[in-house]
Amino acid sequence: MGADEIELKFLCEPQDVAALLAAAPVGAAETKQLAATYFDTPDGRLKAAHISLRLRESDGRRVQTLKRGDGFAREEHEARITGAALDLTMPAVKAALKPAQRKALAPVFTVRVTRQQRTFTYEGAEIELALDQGEITAGDQQRRLCELELELKSGDPAALFVLARQLSVTAPLYLSFDGKASQGQALMAGTRHEPRRHDKAPLRRGGTTGQAFQTIARNALVQIAANGVVLRETDSEDALHQLRVAVRRLRSAMSTFKTVAQDAGTRGLKAELKWLSRACDDARDLDVFSNDNLRIAGEKAPLAPRVAAARAEAHAKACAAVSSKRFRDLVLETTAWVETGAWRQTAPGHRSARDFAAKALDRRWKTLLKLGHDVRGLDDAGRHRVRIAAKKLRYAAEAFAPLFTAEPGRRFLKKMKALQDTLGALNDAAVAQTLVARLAPTDSPAARDLLSAREAKRPRALKQAARQMKALAQAKPFWR
Repeated sequence: MGADEIELKFLCEPQDVAALLAAAPVGAAETKQLAATYFDTPDGRLKAAHISLRLRESDGRRVQTLKRGDGFAREEHEARITGAALDLTMPAVKAALKPAQRKALAPVFTVRVTRQQRTFTYEGAEIELALDQGEITAGDQQRRLCELELELKSGDPAALFVLARQLSVTAPLYLSFDGKASQGQALMAGTRHEPRRHDKAPLRRGGTTGQAFQTIARNALVQIAANGVVLRETDSEDALHQLRVAVRRLRSAMSTFKTVAQDAGTRGLKAELKWLSRACDDARDLDVFSNDNLRIAGEKAPLAPRVAAARAEAHAKACAAVSSKRFRDLVLETTAWVETGAWRQTAPGHRSARDFAAKALDRRWKTLLKLGHDVRGLDDAGRHRVRIAAKKLRYAAEAFAPLFTAEPGRRFLKKMKALQDTLGALNDAAVAQTLVARLAPTDSPAARDLLSAREAKRPRALKQAARQMKALAQAKPFWR
C-alpha cells in the first residue's frame, strides 16, 4: 500500500526513556525486537533520490518498506514478504529503479532496535509513540540509536506538536529529520559528522505558492537541525557556517513569501531565527578573520593568541545556543508553523508558484539594481545593504529556478555568485577593521599589519563589484 507517513522524530538520551514513557499518554503498549536490512544499488541510486528501501523482521514477520522524501511527511509503501529476499516486483520499487538497477540492489547496512511502542488517542488524533534503542551497523562501523517517534495514524497533525511540547518539558528532545536510512548512509560513507550543505528544494512546476514555501522552508529546517547536531558534537567551523546559511535562507524565504506565509505566529518566529543567527555571527566573523590572517601572514600572524581566545569564546557561545532549550523550541515551533500554521488556510497560498516567483524575483532584482547602481561610491554600510539584497535575490533565484528553463537560470546564478563573492570579500575587510579595533589599539603595528593587506585589495574589489553589477543589470532575467 502507499500513503503519506506523518511523524515527528526526536533524538533523546537513554537515561530519559523511562521519564518520557511515564509522561506519555496511556495506551495499548508492547515491546518489540526489530531487525532491518537496508538496500541500495552500488552507485547509491536510492540515496541520491532520497529513497530508502528496507526489509524488516519482527517475530517472524517480514515487511518490505520503501519511503521517499525527508521531513515531516514522507511517501511510504509497505508489503508483507513471505520469503527472505526482496520483492523486486513491488510497484514502488519498479517505479524507482530500472530493471538492471533492481537486480543490482544489495544490503548496505542493518538496524537493530528494541522498540517500546504505545498507541493512544490524544487531542482527538490517534498517535503511535515509539521509543527505539539500539544500533546501526555498516561494515565494521557502528553507531548508537536512541530516538522518540510520534506517528500520526489518524486525525489532525497539530496534535503531534501539542504532544511534543508536553514531552519536551520532561526531557531534552532534539527534532531530527534524518531517518534511520539517512543515518545508516552517513555511517557507511563516513560522513556522520560532516556538515549538511544546502540541498536544492525540489519545487514542482504547476504547484501552488503555499506548497512552494513549505518545500523551501522544510529544506532549510532539515539543514538547521542537522548542522545543530554536528555543531553540538564537534564544534565544526563548517557546520556553524552551514547553520547560518540555512537560517538566512529560511528568513529570506519568510520575507519573500510574506504575503502568503503570514499569521499571528510569524513575528515571534522571525525574532527567534534572528536570535539564532546572532548567536553564531561572532564565531563566523572570527573564523573568517582567523583564516584570512593565516593565508596572509602565516601561523605567526599578529594578535594570533588574542584572535584564538576570542574565537574559542564565540564558538562556545554558538555551541551553547544550539544545545539550549530555546534552540529546541525554535526548531519544533518553526516546523509546527510550517506544517500546521494558520497561514496555510489563506487564499494567496493557492496561487500559481511560477507566477508568484516571477513577480518576487522582479522585486528582488529591481531592489538590488537600485541599491547597487553606484556600488563604488558607497560606504561600507551601503555596500553591506547591497550585499544583503544580493543574497536575498540569489536565495530566491536558487529556490525558484526549478520552475523555469534550466540553462538561463544557471547563467544568471553564476553572475549572482560572482557578485556575492566580491561583496563578501569587501564586507570581510570591513568586519576585520571592527575586530582589530576590539582586539588591539588601532594605531598599533599589529593592527596596521593585519589591515594593510586587506586594504590593498579594496580598489580592485570595488572595480570588480561595479563591473559585476553592470553585467547583472544587462543580464536577461530567466523568469521573464
